[in-house]
Amino acid sequence: MSPRPIKLRKISNPPLVSGFKPYGAKDTDKDPEVVFLQYEEYEAIRLCDYEKLNHLHASEIMNVSRPTLTRIYAKAREKMAEAIVLGKQLIIEGGKIYFDSEWFSCKTCGCFFNNPEKQDDNKECPLCNSKDIIICEEFIYEDEESFSRCHDICVCPVCGFEKPHGFRIPCRNEICPECHQHLIRKGSLHTKNI
Repeated sequence: MSPRPIKLRKISNPPLVSGFKPYGAKDTDKDPEVVFLQYEEYEAIRLCDYEKLNHLHASEIMNVSRPTLTRIYAKAREKMAEAIVLGKQLIIEGGKIYFDSEWFSCKTCGCFFNNPEKQDDNKECPLCNSKDIIICEEFIYEDEESFSRCHDICVCPVCGFEKPHGFRIPCRNEICPECHQHLIRKGSLHTKNI
C-alpha cells in the first residue's frame, strides 16, 4: 500500500534570510553541524509565535488540517531547540510547499501558473515558453452577475458550443460534440476572446 500523498502547504512569503550561523563557539576549527528547517516549519513558527495566531487559524492560512499544523509546529520547535542548544547552523529550505503569489495565465496555451520564486519576475510560460502572459488580476468581470451566469457553463474555445457544467467533472475532461475539442469554463481568462 502506497503512502498517502502529502498535500502542499501554502506559504505567504519566503523568509527574509536563508538561515543562521552560531558564533562564539569554542571549537572554531571545524564547520558547525547543520539543521534543516523546512519552509512549512518556518511558516508555522511565523504564524504561531510571531503573528500570535492559534493553531486553527494558522492551519487555515497554510491550507492544512489543524493536527497537521500542530505536527509541523512541534517539529519546527524541536529543530530550533537542537540548533540553539547544540550550536548547530540552521538553514531554511525545502518542503512540499507553494507560495501564495500572483497567478498568471498564458494567452498562447491557456496555462495557469504561479511563480514559486517570488523574488524573480515571470517572463515566460513554463508550458510553452511563450512570453505572452498576463497577471490573472488584470482580468476583471464586468459585473458579478455576468460572472455568476457563466460560472456553471462549459464552452468550446473553437466553435462556441455550450453545455451546463457537470458536478465534479472538470470542463477540460468534457469534449465538444461538434469539433471534438476540450471544453473550458465560460467566463474564464481563456474565453475572453471567444
